[in-house]
Amino acid sequence: MNPLVTPSIPKIPTIALVGRVNVGKSTLFNKCIEKQRAIVSDIPGTTRTSNIDVLLWRGRQVRVIDTGGLTFEDNVPLENDILAQSEKAMKMADCIIFVTDARDGVLPQEKELAKRLRRVKVKPVILVANKADTGRLEKSLTEPEWYKLGLGEPFPLSASSGRNIGNFLDHVFTVLTEHGHTPQLIAPEAPAILVSLIGKPNVGKSSLFNKLVGEEDVIVSDMPHTTREPHDTLVSYDDTLINFVDTAGIRRKAKVAGKLEREGISKSIDALQRSDIILFVLDGSETISSQDMQLGGLIERHSKSVIILINKWDLAEENTETAQIDAKKLVLAHFPHLDFAEILLVSGKTGYSVHKIFPVLIKVWNARHTKVANRALEQFLERVTKEHRPARGKGTRHPKLLGMRQVHTAPPIFELFIKYKTSLHRSYVKFLENRLREQFDFFGTPIVIKMTKTRRD
Repeated sequence: MNPLVTPSIPKIPTIALVGRVNVGKSTLFNKCIEKQRAIVSDIPGTTRTSNIDVLLWRGRQVRVIDTGGLTFEDNVPLENDILAQSEKAMKMADCIIFVTDARDGVLPQEKELAKRLRRVKVKPVILVANKADTGRLEKSLTEPEWYKLGLGEPFPLSASSGRNIGNFLDHVFTVLTEHGHTPQLIAPEAPAILVSLIGKPNVGKSSLFNKLVGEEDVIVSDMPHTTREPHDTLVSYDDTLINFVDTAGIRRKAKVAGKLEREGISKSIDALQRSDIILFVLDGSETISSQDMQLGGLIERHSKSVIILINKWDLAEENTETAQIDAKKLVLAHFPHLDFAEILLVSGKTGYSVHKIFPVLIKVWNARHTKVANRALEQFLERVTKEHRPARGKGTRHPKLLGMRQVHTAPPIFELFIKYKTSLHRSYVKFLENRLREQFDFFGTPIVIKMTKTRRD
């Protein structure tokens, strides 16, 4: 457990979707939450780390967990980890949804899982026959093999077409209520800081994520692209809600191997775009690569607040103050466009200095939402232009700065008014950015200055 944080889980009923591979759990999960969050494919083992989201139905909400498909075979990659994730989800759940495939019937994996579920005496289990798209398939569910599972009558539905989904949700909510877990009326959500861990594959994002949230929430493995889908966990730090998102490693299109990795990378980029703050993870045991630099450019283009984490610092040959300074200088040399970012040396494996991330996150969050009054900006502009005359860009006329105002926060965006038919050199814009950051403490966040030419004197 991380002593700095506490899990912040809303007190609402929880259901867990379990079953063997390729029965359509992720499709059912997406249909229930009305989002395309989980990656759906015919490839066995697509889902590894459990997905968690909130299901809204008839004005009430429950939490739903999508688990990885089980095979109960030892030769399947990460099978034990997926099984452990499923067992954890079943312990969290107030009701277990056992998902099967109506077209395949009852397979040995279903019998093994049913045997385990029958031991869960204190929790209700709903047997679901997915992919029941026709009346003929529904009739086949009366065959004795289904009842031999000892879990009652199978509930027919089709997650892909939506067939019988409404009746299924009514049934789930009724079962939860009968067992003392009444679904909650929708309540306004407290705002949370959305923080995504971004980096290329195998830089240790998942290990860091687990240390940050204080739980073994995601599977950690040396196997490339272990994480396939973003996984988020809400925690509370010093009365502040932080939603950490672990993402799939991002690498160049030419190196992407197959549809699953491509979809995972797409979801990672989407998580980056939605985030308030990025934890940009670098592998401290390797040299900075061109892929790292491309990711740095992607973060800059989206004007995200950034904390750069040099991970695996426990593997460094020396941990002297000089070595730390040299490492930070090296990072700045490769990412001059992220010179506003705080750099921390950490280890997701040992937990070294992970506690330092939290106060920096709060400071960055506050800076990102700083609003500067127009009068303060007028005084600022008057002072800096006297100290350092504006530099001319293309053209022959010397620029005249007529005013400045802040038009946006998160990220902070400023509009700079320049006299018509003059231009300002990019170096002077950078000078203004730096002085704004110093003057108003825009710590760890980019500053955007947009120029407007005007005819007024």
